[in-house]
Amino acid sequence: MSKKEKLVDEIEFTEEETKNQMLMFEGDFIKGLLAAADYKRDDSERKKIQIVRNGQTYFEFTIRPLSEDEYDKCKTKHTKYVRNKQLGIKLPEQTNSVKYRAELIYQATIDEDREKLWDNKQVWTALGAKGMDIVTGTEVIDIALKSGEKDAVLEALDVLSGYDSNLEEVAKN
Repeated sequence: MSKKEKLVDEIEFTEEETKNQMLMFEGDFIKGLLAAADYKRDDSERKKIQIVRNGQTYFEFTIRPLSEDEYDKCKTKHTKYVRNKQLGIKLPEQTNSVKYRAELIYQATIDEDREKLWDNKQVWTALGAKGMDIVTGTEVIDIALKSGEKDAVLEALDVLSGYDSNLEEVAKN
């Protein structure tokens, strides 16, 4: 092939031809949408978190991305609402950020690890023997993780959940 030959031809399509081209590739679009929607179960969309202090690994767990709805449910669960008598509606007054952050970590932890760590009754009993009464898995998170460790987990969760994306890159792709 000589340098003068084009490798790609640029063709102008009519509106009808453009629609036909789109229909030809519709199956690919559908496959892409279905694959994108399956992010919660996609193993490549997970991150292993290790809790390491002074060079010693204490434990590890795996998190998955959360949907916007899951973020919202966590926030709603830990927000105190007050009724505005004049308007006749409930308004958010204050969100308990400590419980909200622990809830996000709890919800993002994959089921197997949640059972093993946060919902493990033996852990609850052992912590209870140390004077820490535990009745929920999120309380284990509050006790076991330092605030900076929670920050690191939440940063990783935000990246997995798409909150750390470069919008220009997303728009281009």
